Amino acid sequence: MYGEYEEKMKKALSVLLEQLAGVRAGRANPKILDKVMVEYYGVETPINQVANIMVPEARMITIQPWDASILKEVEKAIQKADIGLNPNNDGKVIRLIFPELTEDRRKELVKDIKKMSEDSKVVLRNIRRDAIDDFKAKEKASEITEDDLHNAEEDIQKLTDKYVAKIEEEISAKEKEIMSI
Repeated sequence: MYGEYEEKMKKALSVLLEQLAGVRAGRANPKILDKVMVEYYGVETPINQVANIMVPEARMITIQPWDASILKEVEKAIQKADIGLNPNNDGKVIRLIFPELTEDRRKELVKDIKKMSEDSKVVLRNIRRDAIDDFKAKEKASEITEDDLHNAEEDIQKLTDKYVAKIEEEISAKEKEIMSI
């Protein structure tokens, strides 16, 4: 009965998780490269489909293309992606070194993730509003009773609260990760 609304809420949570994965927290995370597209034989291709990506140290990512001839293309793609890191190319491997975060930068990142959190909560509240409006329309059309409407409102609120709690949990974990590095 509430499946479509829960799916929308799950999607909102997964979008937030993708955004959080892309936040550079001072520690090397290959997820930061997910949006990097390399031109490979005239086709824009995700970097993870043309190269081996490894994290040999806590603050370094190495990228080794399977085809050495595209090393320059990979380097250009990383620069074009504007992820805030300069690639170091030694002719065989590209290294991305994550600088230490300053206290100010950490606070700025925490502020950014809190904004992401608020945006996600707004999306959840909009889904809740749409769901309740749908049930009110059904009640008005005599498809459901007033009691059914009341129960639906309570259930939708519980569902919203569940996903808001999940968002809070993820944001709190990311905040601890950023502040403890």
